[in-house]
Amino acid sequence: MVLRVGAAYAALVGWLYQDAGDLGAASFWRGVTQEIAVRSRDPHLIGYSLVNQAQVRTDLGDGYGVIDLCEAALDNSDHLVPKVRIMAMQQQAHGASLTGDRTTVDRLIDAASGLIHRVDDDLPWGNACRRTPGYLEVQRATCYGRLGLAREAGVLWSQVLDAVPSTARRDRGVYLARRPPRRPPAVNRIRPWRSYGRLWGSRSRPGPYVWPANSPPWSGR
Repeated sequence: MVLRVGAAYAALVGWLYQDAGDLGAASFWRGVTQEIAVRSRDPHLIGYSLVNQAQVRTDLGDGYGVIDLCEAALDNSDHLVPKVRIMAMQQQAHGASLTGDRTTVDRLIDAASGLIHRVDDDLPWGNACRRTPGYLEVQRATCYGRLGLAREAGVLWSQVLDAVPSTARRDRGVYLARRPPRRPPAVNRIRPWRSYGRLWGSRSRPGPYVWPANSPPWSGR
């Protein structure tokens, strides 16, 4: 029990550092989590610690590293609680998105969705999948954004944001930051150049303006 609590604490500290962008400190605390997990000999905790390591590899852009770690976590998936399997599958989907594999992203997220209703353990870590509204669609939308699927990601983010309670300000801020921006209206970039050319009496193709040799020096105002 003490090791389980210690692993939960180390994982939380690692997450806080990762959320703040300090991947060095995050890696250290993820390593502490994994060490405690191995010492505990708890297969669920070991799987969880591997997913923690995969989260750091995701932020480092190492898609194949993410996939390897998550596949290792799922080696004995029949003996893992559904929560750990969900965490490993959704994180592996992030790895697949880093390698440009949309088919695998959808397959993994869909498979994880079929396990959500079975999460009923009392483990003191990894509970985002049952307390976060639209947890797996958040992961899918993030993967779609990484894949460059702006339209599909935008639709999902709109659905997710509609379900986020007003009190969840941090989550809402994160989701808004991840949502692709709406495309601005097209701007005619030719006309201003033409106007610029006419202003200086140029009939040639627009190019850098050469200041006349007899002009007074630029005053900076």
